[in-house]
Amino acid sequence: MASLNKVQIIGNLTRDPELKSTPKGTAVTEVGIATNRKYKAESGEQREEVTFIDVTVWGKTAEVMAQYLRKGSSVYIEGRLQLDSWDDKTTGQKRSKLKVIAQSFEFLDSRQKPDPVNNAPENQYQTPQQLAGQMQSQQTQTRNDVPF
Repeated sequence: MASLNKVQIIGNLTRDPELKSTPKGTAVTEVGIATNRKYKAESGEQREEVTFIDVTVWGKTAEVMAQYLRKGSSVYIEGRLQLDSWDDKTTGQKRSKLKVIAQSFEFLDSRQKPDPVNNAPENQYQTPQQLAGQMQSQQTQTRNDVPF
């Protein structure tokens, strides 16, 4: 019988990504994602439910995520579910945790909000498109600085 293990999440980061490396040098980062669900209760009252999801990201994807995303960033993540199980060292009980292993992600923040006081971006990261534009302008400046 065929099976499918695929997850798609849209939400906001609950903390800054922290980039780490395995002993063999593979990049890994753990992030938390908060997703919201609005619904109407039986009483007719509007309610909101927040779900917190732990996500593990590996390799180059982890490096890019740690470089460009910050707490509060909107992100779309595709991945798979993984169940981790272990024995609790203090109680001896068997523990388990369901998490998402990210395979890809997309930035959802449309643009940075300017900081009117310092005339700087509110967020301290830039999207890949913004970086590409900066690199292009730097290359143009470098070509124009050649003395011949």
